[in-house]
Amino acid sequence: MAVRRLDPILIDRIAAGEVVERPASAVKELVENALDAGASRVEIAIEAGGRRLIRVADNGAGMSGEDLELAVERHATSKLPDGDLLAIATLGFRGEALPSIGSVALLDIATRCEGASHGVSIKIDQGLKHKVMPSPQPRGTKVEVRDLFAATPARLKFLKSDRAEARAIGDCVQRLAMAHPDVRFALSGQDLSGFDYPACVGDAALLQRLTQVLGTDFRANALAVDARREGIGLAGFAGLPTWHRANASAQYLFVNGRPVRDKLFAGAVRAAYQDYLPQGRYPALVLFVACDPSEVDVNVHPAKAEVRFRDSGLVRGLVIGALKQVLEATRRATPNNAAAALDILARRQAGNGAFAQHWPGQSRGWDAATSPANPGRAEGMAEASAVFENFAMPSADVRAQMQTDIGDAAAPLGVARAQIHETYIIAQTQDGLVIVDQHAAHERIVYERLKDARTRQRVDRQMLLVPAIVELDEASVARLLDAAPLLAEFGLVVEGFGPGAVAVREQPSLLKLSDMGRLIRDLADGLAEDGSASQPLERRLENMLATLACHHSVRAGRRLTPDEMNALLREMETTPGAGQCNHGRPTYVELKLADVERLFGRK
Repeated sequence: MAVRRLDPILIDRIAAGEVVERPASAVKELVENALDAGASRVEIAIEAGGRRLIRVADNGAGMSGEDLELAVERHATSKLPDGDLLAIATLGFRGEALPSIGSVALLDIATRCEGASHGVSIKIDQGLKHKVMPSPQPRGTKVEVRDLFAATPARLKFLKSDRAEARAIGDCVQRLAMAHPDVRFALSGQDLSGFDYPACVGDAALLQRLTQVLGTDFRANALAVDARREGIGLAGFAGLPTWHRANASAQYLFVNGRPVRDKLFAGAVRAAYQDYLPQGRYPALVLFVACDPSEVDVNVHPAKAEVRFRDSGLVRGLVIGALKQVLEATRRATPNNAAAALDILARRQAGNGAFAQHWPGQSRGWDAATSPANPGRAEGMAEASAVFENFAMPSADVRAQMQTDIGDAAAPLGVARAQIHETYIIAQTQDGLVIVDQHAAHERIVYERLKDARTRQRVDRQMLLVPAIVELDEASVARLLDAAPLLAEFGLVVEGFGPGAVAVREQPSLLKLSDMGRLIRDLADGLAEDGSASQPLERRLENMLATLACHHSVRAGRRLTPDEMNALLREMETTPGAGQCNHGRPTYVELKLADVERLFGRK
């Protein structure tokens, strides 16, 4: 078969398949053009998920008639003034967006530059260009795309539902809005919840815009990130570890103002949060990388969705280091824990219309005649004393041992007042109360101690007078013996003891283990889950440390003395990441006095 040159319109449609994958791709290209034109207001309207209509209007610089005629030609752009592909400082750069869209849809562009007496417009119908005509257009540009993919029915057939495509457009516009808080963004149309984000100014403009997009919960759970290394800057906000998600959809990365997807970034976030999140959960964060344009290749992906850094190791180290520093510096848990606790209490109270129906010692069928509050049962109008049957006293009550002043309550976690069910510590703060899970809190403390000892290579060991013999299956024994050098780094010396057992000869001095067999079996199970050789060494080490810390921690069901409870609170206040244990569970819930008063109808 002879080789022939393709028709120019067919060439444009092939190119459109790379640049315009779906309606959201067209919206992204058009909004980026508006931002590169210096617009301070961008308005987007869609119909039928963007298939029937996409309209993007801005108040940017606009174009002259000559520029407009050239803008719809392939490989024509105003964004590379010197032709240097190594110094791309704009969002768009390929010069293919408008002709690609025009080849698969009806494209109508009206624009007017500053100082022009009137605007100009041009139409492109499925690749067929019309002449530039005068138009009554105000300053800026308005682009309308109708019947997208009408010329390529195969692509149209593989689009998702109108609602799904509309959601993709909304997500695309929101990402661009995050990166440009000084620009007003408005989106309206069918099959979506529209929005209108006013421009944000001032020092808190970024956080204000992120609150507009992600909600007030993000502001309450956001930690500021600001770091710089070797000319690369990192800024933004990272969510508290206790405020996690089921997937990575709430992770946003921007490179020089461009929203991108990057596997390196996803891996760095996992590494930074690995000590703080439960398995299968993901943090929420918005990070902005700023660097010299020559340090990043933005021309990797046709749709400009991916980038490649010149020194990827430097960027990865910067992200991990900055996030770990922020997470270690914070010692608070997410306010959502308190909100969830209040919600549970409120629903429990409202479940049957009265909290008293659930109170121990009082029957569900309340009778006014037998009520202790019945005036007829007491002399005169005297108030009868309430009877509290089956009332459980606190496990440990520290009121007798505490001084009358509450000066210690000025500490962040307050002063211990009681222990209930040998599991939870009740502490009083200056403006509320704190409920601490003693096992989760102590687990984090021990974990950080072990990490610090390993980092300083000063893990003290204690030789066992009689080696502990633990019987296991042969596969578990083999895994433990393979990991023996790693376990020795933590002070746990394990040796083989026949075909189906191991002998533990030394243990870390920091740990006071009463059930060595259970620890060894858990370590063997953890090694099996990690996949040994396939799992990164650092992750395997962290998992071992977590298992050791869990077995040494104060167990639920252990009664603590007042001094022990307060010592635990004080250590939490100085321990990195004390708001959650190393499995990601919160270590404490804080309730403000105002919240408690609302529960009782005082406010």
